Amino acid sequence: MATYNGERFLSEQLESVLSQSYSNIELIVVDDGSVDGTVALVESYSKRYPAIRLYVNEENLGYIKNFEKGMLLANGEYIALSDQDDIWRKDKLALLLEQIGSHEIIYSNSLLIDDAGNSLGKYMSDIRNQINYTDCLMYTIGAWAPGHAMLFRKELITRCLPFPQLVTHDFWLGFVAACKGTVAYINLPLVYYRQHGANAIGADTHGNKGGGRGRRQKKMRQSRDRMQLLYEKCPLEKIEQKKILKTIYNSYLSFSLKNNWTRMITFFKYRDLILAYKKKSALMRILFCLKMFFKID
Repeated sequence: MATYNGERFLSEQLESVLSQSYSNIELIVVDDGSVDGTVALVESYSKRYPAIRLYVNEENLGYIKNFEKGMLLANGEYIALSDQDDIWRKDKLALLLEQIGSHEIIYSNSLLIDDAGNSLGKYMSDIRNQINYTDCLMYTIGAWAPGHAMLFRKELITRCLPFPQLVTHDFWLGFVAACKGTVAYINLPLVYYRQHGANAIGADTHGNKGGGRGRRQKKMRQSRDRMQLLYEKCPLEKIEQKKILKTIYNSYLSFSLKNNWTRMITFFKYRDLILAYKKKSALMRILFCLKMFFKID
């Protein structure tokens, strides 16, 4: 669990983790320099529950590196990531452990709740397709397998190190996992995913884009850097996927006629993989690919 000024909702999440039906757990809490009562609250719980181990960073690391630190401190064979403000269903860990099998990662659906813990009547699967990720190309421009709903083996972390700052930690876990095996999904809402003004990430239920020219230019640079990152990380044994990622990366380098055409055609050819997580009809997927002649994503 990565914490930062999370006192407001933290007790509910600690209680839900500690009351799991699967009880053979350790709870690693890494605090990233909270200035509210977060640390004191965790300390009070740790006196009652020996399973809790608290670490307080001397300087703020940011949520990605904070999660990385927590994962490296864990001793268990399996790791589940926890936000500080959610609520876990009592059987979350038991069900994920039961079904992980040989999958690299398993994750579940989540129910969105408000500040007070009331259902918003919407699931993560209502926003984007939550699916089995069977190919690393499915991570090319995005994915929808959130860290708060994941369970995976600790050995995956070694292949992910160091976690880059360019993409979220859960995206990186999923991409690296999909380069070797599968990221499996079970359609059960095992997490109540709280939405409020201080979410580190949250679920974008409005599809907000916004931003002027400067923001668009920054996004394009980030897209190029991300594509280079994916191409370089994709292992040689995935030679076909690596070639495709390299082709896309090269097409991102400029808006020449050749690159625009290559980008559009490549997206069109592999659209069912690249756009698998998006809720788009067959026609909208084709239109998305046509737009890639003029943009990068």
